[in-house]
Amino acid sequence: MVRNLILGLTLFFFTLPGWALNRIEATVDKNPVGRDESLVLTVIADDEVEANRLDTSALLRNFLVGRTSVSRSTRIINFNSEKETRWQVLLTPRTTGTLTIPAFTIDGVSSAPITVEVSEQDKVNRDAQYLYVEGELLTPSVHVGQLALYKVKLFLGLDLQRGELSAPKMAGAQIKQLGEDKDGSDIVDGRRFRVIERMYGIIPDKAGTLTLQAPVFEGDVLVPAPRNGGMFNFNESRPMRTAGKDAAIEVLDKPEGWQGHWLVANLVALKDEFPSDIEEFTVGTPITRSITLLASNADETSLPSLNLPLPAELKSYPEKPETKSFLREGQLVAQLRLTQAIVPTEVGTFELPAIEVPWWNPHLKRREIATIPSRTIRVTGPAPAAPLPAATEAAAPAATYWPWLTAFLALGWLATALGWTMSAKRTSQQPVASIEPQSQDATELRQQLARACQGSDGSAMLSAAADYLSARYGTNITLDKASALSEPLGKALGQIQRARFGQHNAGNEVPDGGALMVAIETLERENRPNSTASLGSLNP
Repeated sequence: MVRNLILGLTLFFFTLPGWALNRIEATVDKNPVGRDESLVLTVIADDEVEANRLDTSALLRNFLVGRTSVSRSTRIINFNSEKETRWQVLLTPRTTGTLTIPAFTIDGVSSAPITVEVSEQDKVNRDAQYLYVEGELLTPSVHVGQLALYKVKLFLGLDLQRGELSAPKMAGAQIKQLGEDKDGSDIVDGRRFRVIERMYGIIPDKAGTLTLQAPVFEGDVLVPAPRNGGMFNFNESRPMRTAGKDAAIEVLDKPEGWQGHWLVANLVALKDEFPSDIEEFTVGTPITRSITLLASNADETSLPSLNLPLPAELKSYPEKPETKSFLREGQLVAQLRLTQAIVPTEVGTFELPAIEVPWWNPHLKRREIATIPSRTIRVTGPAPAAPLPAATEAAAPAATYWPWLTAFLALGWLATALGWTMSAKRTSQQPVASIEPQSQDATELRQQLARACQGSDGSAMLSAAADYLSARYGTNITLDKASALSEPLGKALGQIQRARFGQHNAGNEVPDGGALMVAIETLERENRPNSTASLGSLNP
């Protein structure tokens, strides 16, 4: 016990500091250094010193000063204690040439100044670098609105702890990343690097020579350090910053005299999706048509809107266009898809006009047109109800006309007498039957209409309404004609058409089948002959 106490006291007295600060040493991790490449300045004082005692303001003249880390350590060697304070400052040169890191002074003790050679980055030996950024402009000359591809590679010679690669910048252009990062490896001058590749799309908005500012990487990596102690022993974290080289891009203006929407791409195509297995279409039955516009090496924001004119007898209900961009075989492809419902309102043969999209081919330097040829369709009406026998068909020889008429009148008087007798025995509230009995076909079609209105399929409601009204009136009734029969019916049909085919209907409005049935029932009551009301008044 006493022996251990004596040994502890001995160690305590030997470890007491025997002198104050007498040495400051400043070093950099690499020299020469490339422009926009970071270096780490390390300042070591052989005593415990407060962190704010190191004044780095003099560095701002020639360098961008980044993060500063401070660490302290104590070592005991042969019963002698040694204390140390270490500052590490991340610096980025502002210019090329010979730059000076001035001396640092604390308590009258100064370090020696350091001369740093800064040169263009492509002249620096890659073996002395931990990481660097390369940028390649794949299309150095483009037109206004044309997509230019810019490939960026980040080379990492050490393990990455964290980091961020900024996007390139250009005044007067739209820039966005295309796709996901690619993570791979490569060997440069006999040294293996981890390579992170990223692709950007650049769309210039104005003509002229524009400057593309290269991306900048900032982060922390694990670096080896000398084994004499310090902050970076055993692959400790180290902050780093590096940037690529700026590039110039030549932007050409539109060709003189260009008319209409400006679209420049490597290839433009139109695709038409139309029912090919149907030769004849029916009035009131929707026809679904989809037009797809594809443009290679273009962005979706550059695509024009599609104009799809139709004859007046064909109503169009376009949906909201869908646009997107995707990568295919290294090329960015822009797509616009427009779906429309075409509802024929008349019988006949109609022509769907051709669709044309003009575009500029930058490789052939000429104007081209993507085309969908015109298309002819034939529209037929629903099968009409069987016509009633005409009154003139009852014509007969005069000799047989009067006997039959006399018998018919006699039967009528007899039926009237029996009706008065029987009605006297009934209550006045007994309902009166309709004097307009419907045909069997019309009755079945009305039942089909009622079932359709109970559902949610707007197309089925419109088709069933046209079929029923045509059978009931004995003639072809199109949706336009049906809308003109009464105002409530026109409103009900219009609401169903908007809900089913409307361009701005985002799914919030549903077809109102109940309103349609109410409108048809109201129409039937209003169109009954006046004798219906008079029959009711005959009941006692």
